[in-house]
Amino acid sequence: MVSERAGLQRVEVLMPDGATARAYVLSDLLGTVAVGDEVVCNTTAVDLGLGTGGSHVVHWNLSRRELHLPGPDHVMKLRYTSLQSDVGTSELLHPNLPASLGGAVVVATQVHSQVGVVAATIAAIRPGTRVVYVMTDGAALPMALSDLVVSLRDLGAIDATVSAGHAFGGDLEAVTVASALSLAVHVAGAEVVIAGMGPGVVGTGTELGTTAIEAAHIVDTVDALGGRAVMCLRASSGDERSRHQGVSHHTQTALRLARSRPLVAVVEGAGDIDPAHGAAVHVEPPDIEAILDAAGLRITTMGRDVTRDRLFFDAAAAAGALAVRELDGA
Repeated sequence: MVSERAGLQRVEVLMPDGATARAYVLSDLLGTVAVGDEVVCNTTAVDLGLGTGGSHVVHWNLSRRELHLPGPDHVMKLRYTSLQSDVGTSELLHPNLPASLGGAVVVATQVHSQVGVVAATIAAIRPGTRVVYVMTDGAALPMALSDLVVSLRDLGAIDATVSAGHAFGGDLEAVTVASALSLAVHVAGAEVVIAGMGPGVVGTGTELGTTAIEAAHIVDTVDALGGRAVMCLRASSGDERSRHQGVSHHTQTALRLARSRPLVAVVEGAGDIDPAHGAAVHVEPPDIEAILDAAGLRITTMGRDVTRDRLFFDAAAAAGALAVRELDGA
């Protein structure tokens, strides 16, 4: 046993060839394992050398003939799979949930590392702001898998979480992004909502084949519900891939697909955005390197820290600063 927290065990497993390997157990779905248990592992991610994770996933504990994890109601996540689970549905507990955000500020992110930068920035420049994270199902589905969320909660930079769609493990569970946003504001009491996927964005190198474009749906939903949407610009000065240099094609495509016109914090060196698709606000970013150092946070994007991709971190910090500006009515 390597480590354990709510919803997640990290373990070492003995493979059939005699080698040891890292693996993790999603205990909300499988129950817990103990030393000596025989398990079945899904090794696909490690076999393919995928960047996020680096561990096998325990699929089943053969030491257990059956597993019964009763839930509170009847709405399943991971529906129609062998791991479908009744994790509870917060909409059923709050049937009169308003179909309005009442002007709340929502920052839409496109990769998980942006969540940490935005949250840390808000905490640094406006201490005490109540921030709620809505995790979509665009990448990792278990909230427990995010070390970043654990760190942000320990720091008080995130006050509550909502898991939307097939994502699970938040303080509140939501069927849709729309209801997740409303729960974040009206039940969790968010002053600022950060909405976006967990670890492991999916990309194919094509214009439409990336889950990052879910940001278009997020900002449109915020707009339709009467909130104030800020699109977190994905930009890079350190990515070797031309499609992510300057303003990433992920952001450009998401803005083009959105029917609304969100605010976009733009920083020096990122380049321009199409004014037809977003309302650019030029923001001088705070010193994000100092903010992360003071908080003891080590955040990377594709393995690069702030010293190796300043533009990425400045752009996300600017989105956090713009959210505070909107919140304070400046």
